[in-house]
Amino acid sequence: MSVKIVKAAALALCGTLALSAGSALAQDAQSLDQLLDFVKRGQVAESKENRAREQRFAKDKANQAAALKQAEAERAREEQRSAELEDAFEENELLIVAKQKQLQEKLGTLTELFGHLTSASGDLASNIEVSLASAQFPGRETFLRELVGKMSGADTLPSIEEIERVWFELMRETRETGVVTTFTAQVASPAGERAEREVLRVGAFNVVDTNGNYLSYDNGTLMELPRQPAGPYTGWAADLAAATGGLNTFGIDPTGPTGGSFLAAIIDTPTLEERWHQGGYVGYAITAVGIFAFLLAIYRMFVLTIVGGKVNSQLKSDKANENNPLGRVLKIHEDNPTMDTETLELKLSEGILKETPKLESGLTLLKIIAAVAPLMGLLGTVTGMIITFQAITIFGAGDPKAMAGGISGALITTVLGLLVAIPTVLLHTIVNGRAQKVIHILDEQTTGMIAEHTEANLRS
Repeated sequence: MSVKIVKAAALALCGTLALSAGSALAQDAQSLDQLLDFVKRGQVAESKENRAREQRFAKDKANQAAALKQAEAERAREEQRSAELEDAFEENELLIVAKQKQLQEKLGTLTELFGHLTSASGDLASNIEVSLASAQFPGRETFLRELVGKMSGADTLPSIEEIERVWFELMRETRETGVVTTFTAQVASPAGERAEREVLRVGAFNVVDTNGNYLSYDNGTLMELPRQPAGPYTGWAADLAAATGGLNTFGIDPTGPTGGSFLAAIIDTPTLEERWHQGGYVGYAITAVGIFAFLLAIYRMFVLTIVGGKVNSQLKSDKANENNPLGRVLKIHEDNPTMDTETLELKLSEGILKETPKLESGLTLLKIIAAVAPLMGLLGTVTGMIITFQAITIFGAGDPKAMAGGISGALITTVLGLLVAIPTVLLHTIVNGRAQKVIHILDEQTTGMIAEHTEANLRS
């Protein structure tokens, strides 16, 4: 029984030692003696490992001490070097102050000269950047900017060549403002396509191509204006581009280098078609009424001209012709030669009354159109003003230009109404005059016929 207990305890001890001893104790023991031998060898191996670990720890400790000593030495060296650099920095600062003082003493009055040169170079560079001459001579402002940066430093002075070049660029810019010249440059179309074009520069004011299209210059790029000025300006530009000498008419915008406000105002001015569209539906209605009145007046003038010609022919004839009003009235007298005077007079008056509506046809309508057209224009104006004031209520009156544009558009209908009414009144007067002329002839001839008929009755 005791042997089994001892064996069990030995196996438990063997398991514990095997976990801590390593792979050598992982083998299966065949006997108690073999187990004891395994335990002994495990203790020996563990002892060797512990000694080796202790040796490594001791060696690492020695290395750490050496590294610490080396780091302390390095820190001391760097601290000494930092002190030396600080001393050198202080010495250099004193040296710089002395050199600057020496430089100022040597420069003397040149300091003011270089200050003026710097200011002039900066101003010239700013002007050249927006100058139209830079489209022909690009890159001039780069030199000036570099020169300004160079002179802004305290240790560099400009050379004689650089000073002379500033003077040259100033003289060249002055000369180019009064020169009309042509050159080839890259021009961007309104669609963004770039191509080489022959362009004409008029001083520092405007640039046009050989087709007369005005160009703008922005950020070193020539661009064709998406909308050209109306009127003869583009034609003048094309003529100037094709001219070889002499005096030529040309539309110059003196504000071209600073934005071209005059040219922009001309371009933004609406054309007649655009102004007509500003009238809206009321303007379209007025236009339709005006066209109808014009066609009606022309038609009535044509008809009355033909009728007047036939009446004049009837006056020269002794026989009544029924193709004209006077002939039809005279036919009444021819058909009733023996009728008493009173009855004949009534018959002739009846004939004239039948002819009068045909002669005065359309006159009433023309008169109505002449009276209604201004009222339609006033209606459009009031409607446009209401819309404009509603927009002011929503967006405010901060932009007088936009408000003036809305009011201007609202007044277009009034202009259209007057443009229809005034010619319609004149046409009505002309047409009515021709109609009254024929009616007067009818009255005159019928009165003469009645008088002759009365005299004939009295003689008989």
